[in-house]
Amino acid sequence: MNIWFRQHRFALGAAFGQVRKTPGSFLFNVLVVAVALALPFAGVTLLDNVRPMSEQLSVDPEISLFMKTDAPREQAQALAPQLREILAGSKAKVSFVPREQALENLKAKSGLTGVIETLGENPLPDSYVMKLEGFTSRTTDAARVDGLAEQMKALPGVDSVQVDSAWVKRLAALLGVLRLVLLLLAVTLGVVVIAVVFNTIRLQVLTQRDEIAVSKLLGATDNFIHRPFYYTGALLGLCAGAVALGAVSLALHPLNAAIAEFARLYASEFQLSALPPLGLAGLLAISAGLGLMGAMLSVQRHLARLN
Repeated sequence: MNIWFRQHRFALGAAFGQVRKTPGSFLFNVLVVAVALALPFAGVTLLDNVRPMSEQLSVDPEISLFMKTDAPREQAQALAPQLREILAGSKAKVSFVPREQALENLKAKSGLTGVIETLGENPLPDSYVMKLEGFTSRTTDAARVDGLAEQMKALPGVDSVQVDSAWVKRLAALLGVLRLVLLLLAVTLGVVVIAVVFNTIRLQVLTQRDEIAVSKLLGATDNFIHRPFYYTGALLGLCAGAVALGAVSLALHPLNAAIAEFARLYASEFQLSALPPLGLAGLLAISAGLGLMGAMLSVQRHLARLN
């Protein structure tokens, strides 16, 4: 075990020594890889901030039915059996909301009590709220909900019917598309990272060709020769990942300033925040792994020609 640790400590020291010999070239490669990593890292940060907000939104459809303002209370209450008949076969919760309760809810949520009181007469109608369960964002289910809403519009005394959660389904579908685009982008830029590291290690192998040949004559094993290059590739990926995360973190400040103005229009305090420590560690591990993969491919390809 001590021998194993000594070998890896020597390989890590050799990797740092190579970096000290050509710091300019190493830093340039770090910047190139960091630029490739910054875009997917920024996408992951954005999705991580949006995901909790989207999870708090109900994805179950909610149908709101509004009676005509001149419809008598008896007519409104008589619709309950017909609504349950239309919703037969669907798991739904039907709630009747009297116009008086709707007005109180509006006063409590809007803070416009004074303005509403100046109207004198209650302008809100009686209504029903129907929460449906067991529906998905598939096209067939969406069409089924729309069909239920159309049947409800035909009932006597009904003024309008609104499917309140349709936009939530669109948001969920949009987030799904963004995740797929981010995945494809990450894979593409991951290939770019591997290619940059591959070329960097190739140049190191060519410049150290004589040293490698002498080491082989002295009995050095392939693993002993390969390890410093592996550590160099992983170190390059790790440093590039740290630079990319730093750039994304710095970019959050001007973005949040712009977002704050937009969110204030919707009475929201939404702000972008950096990834949690576990997420940052995961991205650093991925970037180091990409560097290691590029180094392994390069070493196995070019050192095989020297044998």
